Order: sequence, then structure tokens, then C-alpha cells
Amino acid sequence: MTRMPGSAGPTGATTTPRAEPAARVRRFTRAERWVHRANALVFGVCVLSAAVLYLPQLAEAVGRRELVVTVHEYSGVLLPVPVLAGLLSRAFRADLRRLNRFGPHDRRWLRSALTRDEHPRTAGKFNAGQKVYAGWITGAALVLIGTGLFMWFTHLAPLAVRIGSTFVHDWLALAVGIVLCGHVTMALLDPEARRGMRTGSVGRSWARREHGLWLDEVEKGPDGR
Repeated sequence: MTRMPGSAGPTGATTTPRAEPAARVRRFTRAERWVHRANALVFGVCVLSAAVLYLPQLAEAVGRRELVVTVHEYSGVLLPVPVLAGLLSRAFRADLRRLNRFGPHDRRWLRSALTRDEHPRTAGKFNAGQKVYAGWITGAALVLIGTGLFMWFTHLAPLAVRIGSTFVHDWLALAVGIVLCGHVTMALLDPEARRGMRTGSVGRSWARREHGLWLDEVEKGPDGR
């Protein structure tokens, strides 16, 4: 067969090289990051004002107890606002659904963490520890708000209820402070996780190591292919 000018044989066909995956992966949208920051700010003000109220050394240094009480009361009432505002974001609602789902891989992750197993811990966008923390801190915040309202508006309940509310509020607040310190410590030990919350993206290698199931979802795309 005569080859026509300009034609190419079977070995002469050119193929487009497959693009290398990006070094960084999008993890959080701007809305998700702002919800986290606003929630951290309100929670921080609430915890710091509580510390001033309950630690004599801080109370003496700061003074103006009535102002601190007012700041603590209103910051407590505002605790749900960032989360409620975040419900306007589709990405944030998707994150809430992820946090509310606990699968077999999460149980394996917890067992591995509790036994300090060195084998890789497979996790989705959020690992089991983050899911447990999110559920616990949400429940604790709701209890603190409820008991705090009984302490603030004394006419809402009889004396016995107010005394019980004060007891629960004080000890649960101490537990929240300890848990928050643990949360901050874990964040300080993981610079890439902090970078993801600050910029919205994380390194692909970090995502593969810490949240492999989530990275698989991202790579497959919305159509699952």
C-alpha cells in the first residue's frame, strides 16, 4: 500500500501525556474555614472569661467582675451561631454528615490509636478521634448553654435545679477546658493540618497518609470514576 504524504504509521501516533497529580489537595472551602475560626473565637472568649471568673489569681489581675460575667454570658449564648450560619454552606453541611457517620474503618482507627498500633490508620476526611471530639464538644456546649441559662435567669427554675445546674456547669466547663487543651495540642503537633485549616489545601502525601479514604474520593471525582 502506498503511504500518503503526511501520514504516519502505527508507531508514529502521538499520545497526550497523563497529567501528574497536583502536589496539594483542596480540603476546606472558605466558608468552612470561617466557621471554624468564628467558633474558635467565641469558644475562646467563653473559656477565657470562665477562667477569669473561677481562678482567683486571674480575677484579681483583671478585675471588673461584672463586665467579665456579661462577656461570659453573651459569648455562651453565641456559641451555636457560627455553626448555624455555616449551615448555609453546602460544603459545611457535607462535613457535618461526615462527622455524624461512624463506619468500620473508624472503629479500626480507634482500636489502632488505643493500642498504639504502628500500622497505618485508614481514615476518611475526618478520623475517628475528630468525630468523637466533635460529638462530645457539641453535646457539652449544649449542656453548658442550658445550665448557664438556669444560672443567668434564676426565675426559670427552683433553687434545687439552679444548684444542680451550677454543679454540672462548673465541672463540665473544667472538662471542656481540658479537652480543648488536648485539641489545641494535637493541632500544634500537626503543622500540615493547621495549614489545611488556614489555607484550605493540604499536601497530597499528608492526605494519603492521614486521610487515605478521603483522598480516594477526591481523586475519583464527583461521578465516582
